[in-house]
Order: sequence, then C-alpha cells, then structure tokens
Amino acid sequence: MIAKNCTIIGVENIEIGSNVRIDGYTSIIAPGGGWVRIGSYVHIGGYSLLSAGDGITLCDFSGISQGVKIYSRSDDYSGEHLTNPTVPGKFTGVTGGEVRLCRHVIIGSGTVILPRVIVGEGASVGALSLITKSLDAWGVFAGHPARKIKTRSKRLLDLEESLLRENNLK
Repeated sequence: MIAKNCTIIGVENIEIGSNVRIDGYTSIIAPGGGWVRIGSYVHIGGYSLLSAGDGITLCDFSGISQGVKIYSRSDDYSGEHLTNPTVPGKFTGVTGGEVRLCRHVIIGSGTVILPRVIVGEGASVGALSLITKSLDAWGVFAGHPARKIKTRSKRLLDLEESLLRENNLK
C-alpha cells in the first residue's frame, strides 16, 4: 500500500517486497546509480525521506516512524568544497555509502540517519535521534549522536515465526 501523494523518483531502481505500507507525503529518491530495496512487512511513516544516491536497504520487519530522514550521500560542510547538487561533482566533497536497516529495526519519529550506517538486527532508535555510525544488534538507542541505552528483547522473533506459520510462509 503506497499513498497516492508520495513522491517517488527512480522507480526503476526501487524494489518493494510484500506487505509494505508507505504513508503519505513520503519521498523516495533513487536517481541514476542509487537504489532502494524494501523487504516484506515494512512500514514507512508519513513525511519521511529516503535519499538513496548510494543505496538504502530496509530489511524484512523493519520500520521507520513519521518524519525520518535517511541519507546515503552527504555534502562536506567544512567549507573545503562547494555544496549542493547543482555543482559538478569534481568541486564537491560528497561522501556516501549504503544505509541498511536490518531485520526488526524500528526508527523513531524525526530521526536522521547519515551515510555508511548499518543498524543491526533488532535495534530500536528513539525519536529525534541522530545516527552517524553503525549501531549494534538488539540495542535500544537514543540521542545526538545515538547511544545505547539498554538491550532490546528478542521475543519478537517468536512472534515473527508464529506470524509466518499462520500465513503458511514457513
């Protein structure tokens, strides 16, 4: 289910699994060599942005809440280079790399994720966090930058197995 008022650019570079919901006013931008891979049982909350110049993967059972911004490319803000997409690449200091949300990851509203980040299986991130580095599996994280607060329960793995069995998917 994809809301009619989403902006999707580079549709030929986007893969979407089954049981996916993308809420209104979400933008998915995957131009040129960029790509987005969305697994199954994934939810993307409204007003979110997936800017996938270097690739974004949302694995099965992952989800992002409203207003999450994921960038797989970022300008250099130091002043050593020119910035913005109207400037030829040789004058910019763009850094990039895939962003991957592993299985059962949940990202809270308003969070920003920068390039070259892997959020490990089962990790959860509180609202309004900033993710600049990869996060370990099964942690609960929050803050600017995001830091581990505690360990997350793995009970949801049993629930996943039950869901798949009930739907004859396992």
